[in-house]
Amino acid sequence: MILAARQIGKSFPGVRSLDRVDFAVEAGEVRALVGENGAGKSTLIKIIAGAYSADEGAIEFDGKRVKWSSPHEAKAAGIHVIYQELVLFPEMTVAQNIFANDQPRNRIGLTDRRAVMAGTRRILEDLGSALDPIARVKELSVADQQMVEIARALNSEARLLIFDEPTAVLGGPEVDLLFNLIRRLKQRGVAIIFISHRLDEIFDIADSATVLKDGQLVGTEPIGNLDHDKLVSMMIGRQLADIYPPKPTTPPAEEIVLAASDIWVGSRVKGVSLEVRKGEILGLAGMVGAGRTEVAHAVFGGLPMTKGSVRIGSAAISRPTPRQSIASGVGFLTEDRKGEGLFMLLDVAANISAPILDRVTRAFRIDGGAEDGLAEEQIRKYAIAAPGPQAPIANLSGGNQQKVLIGRWVGSGHMALILDEPTRGVDVGAKMEIYRIIRELAADGIAILIISSELPEIIGLCDRVIVMCEGRQTGELTGDAITEEAILQLAVSSGHASDAVARESA
Repeated sequence: MILAARQIGKSFPGVRSLDRVDFAVEAGEVRALVGENGAGKSTLIKIIAGAYSADEGAIEFDGKRVKWSSPHEAKAAGIHVIYQELVLFPEMTVAQNIFANDQPRNRIGLTDRRAVMAGTRRILEDLGSALDPIARVKELSVADQQMVEIARALNSEARLLIFDEPTAVLGGPEVDLLFNLIRRLKQRGVAIIFISHRLDEIFDIADSATVLKDGQLVGTEPIGNLDHDKLVSMMIGRQLADIYPPKPTTPPAEEIVLAASDIWVGSRVKGVSLEVRKGEILGLAGMVGAGRTEVAHAVFGGLPMTKGSVRIGSAAISRPTPRQSIASGVGFLTEDRKGEGLFMLLDVAANISAPILDRVTRAFRIDGGAEDGLAEEQIRKYAIAAPGPQAPIANLSGGNQQKVLIGRWVGSGHMALILDEPTRGVDVGAKMEIYRIIRELAADGIAILIISSELPEIIGLCDRVIVMCEGRQTGELTGDAITEEAILQLAVSSGHASDAVARESA
């Protein structure tokens, strides 16, 4: 056993983060560490890596009892953490980053550049990477930067690698490359701790899984003893069937709130039409690159249409703009929460009031009291875990940041909401809260257009689903016809919408 943490306890003012948790990982094993936000995963990792000291319990590393005084000490012993936010020197080369902590010296005490280059090539070849040692890190893709981080850890003879949400910023092919690398590291005897909210990845890469909930150990199981439903049940203490709120038994109203007619966006969207009724949740499904997000941006006015029109209520708009949409009562939660949605340097109140500043402006100045009052209302309404309106948005978890954005757009989107990947990057517990909020908003009469790459989400939430492939509509599904198989069949069909709809109604 390379690492054994026994009866680990850690408290912060008013919070018991870990309550006598046992955790272990063997050399050559990939151990998943899963749980909702606040379960204690980050605290446990920081104790293992020397960033925190445990209040109670003991850690054994390589058969010896240890108590790290700093992360540097843990690294020197062979424990490295690969964080989601990579810690690299962007202006330096690949080789300089890999040897940043341990530079070979020549006879007169200067950096031996020849040894650095030779060592870099050896490590990269070992990892199966074709990276150029003299390339500057800032010019690399995120996946290649991650490779540099791993190479640096191996250069320091890492024996335990901890991956903290490593795929959050990676695309599909890049995830495959990372997993192949992890498998090679495992074969070399490196122990891996893998943290991810994406449960499918857990089943793809892990040998076993340890589940934490509210700072306590729920259990550890070989991955072969688990399935998706059981793992979710361990994480949240409830059955998977309880995750999605029940759909209404009565059909939505006939009143059409948001409609798009024959929308074209260059070669990316080709003649898409849709209608969303009052109180209805309409799903837009399809593979990555099908054109779903482009449709959402075009309807809201963030992406110019080359052809088509939009109708909000009774008003027809040939060239919508975000200003028009917001003024008409439409809100848009974007797919990229941090890049396009949040103002990361501002507080919760400023993020909530952003699209409706006219409501909190007095004599050309923002009324701080009115802005805080608006934020406090949304914090209470959506159970946002924030100390108050002036809490920095950057300090909130992904799920709470997403609820802030929902609170923002509900304030202006009283007619319709467009939600693009509303639960991306949040844990199962936060997803359940967001699902409840979405269903309640629909029950209040708001028309909702939702885009999601998670088919269970589309199936569990939507009253009706439009499926796209290669920029076109390929079918529409309603009620019991909304199944994973039916969506996938339409998502890989390049036929025209009319043909596919005919097939579904036949």
